[in-house]
Amino acid sequence: MQSFGRPRPTTNPYIHMLDEALAGTPGIEHLRFDRRRALLGRYDALQLHWPETLFGGSTPSRALARRAFALALRARLTITPVAVLRTVHNLEPHSSSTPWERRYLAWLERRTDHRIVLQERTTVPPGAPTTLIRHGHYRDWFASAPATPATPGVLGFVGLVRPYKGVEELLDAFATTRDSSPQLRLRVAGRPTSAALERELRGRAERDPRVELDLRHLPDAAFANAVMRASGVVLPYRAMHNSGSALAALSLDRPVLVPRSDATEALASEVGPGWVSTFDGPLTGDDLERFAASVSTPPAAPPELGDRGWDGVGAAHRSAFVAAVERRRRRARA
Repeated sequence: MQSFGRPRPTTNPYIHMLDEALAGTPGIEHLRFDRRRALLGRYDALQLHWPETLFGGSTPSRALARRAFALALRARLTITPVAVLRTVHNLEPHSSSTPWERRYLAWLERRTDHRIVLQERTTVPPGAPTTLIRHGHYRDWFASAPATPATPGVLGFVGLVRPYKGVEELLDAFATTRDSSPQLRLRVAGRPTSAALERELRGRAERDPRVELDLRHLPDAAFANAVMRASGVVLPYRAMHNSGSALAALSLDRPVLVPRSDATEALASEVGPGWVSTFDGPLTGDDLERFAASVSTPPAAPPELGDRGWDGVGAAHRSAFVAAVERRRRRARA
């Protein structure tokens, strides 16, 4: 059983592609998440992606109901030999959590039988059973998107706008380029996760006529168009480990500017010269100007993404599931 339900149009494309890969893999009975079945039904393994999504809720009553479910799921996982796998998308949860939620996540970390990492530089507990299954590219996902030429001098941010992504800092840094680069433009496209964040972005953007905002959910075609219209995509995250947005931009043949880390330097080396630029510390106007200058001439060769195809992803997950189930059953017999 996966921790996601039937993918919707707004669901992360990674989940869509994984859902399809698992459904088409022999030897797997692919179950999407169902709360009743999670508590009472029969299944061998539970794969978690972003376990912090077990909590939260748009109202206090929904948040209380989710906490009650999390407690019931803990009881189920305590008394039955269901294997728990976790795909380590991020080193830390994206959303803030309460002390109770942190204790629950710590328990879940201890209860995990097997981890799936998307890159070599993901840290896991010493000796923890782990399988590397690289984050796939988006070339097939966006294959039907009409080609759109890049607009010279335009930088873009595209994707869901969350606080940790640093879009406010991007707008502040861009404002400092006004005198030295008046011809530069910035487009921010994507839905903010809160009304307060949207107000913050609009307040910053209205002071600079070079900034264009499109603060809505972007269907796939609009997402691809927003990426391709930019000469380069800026992802000013406060920290970056895995980034679907970076891979999406590279899959659409647009260079990216990302924070420097072991993971982003490895990505730069993997995809080839000119495709991944990095910045250190808080993003500055100088960083943006250097990036704009670098992308004014596109790289000679397309980004190398051949090792990130989706062929074999389902089979690799199946092997991880088998290993996790066998490990859990051995522990249950001991």
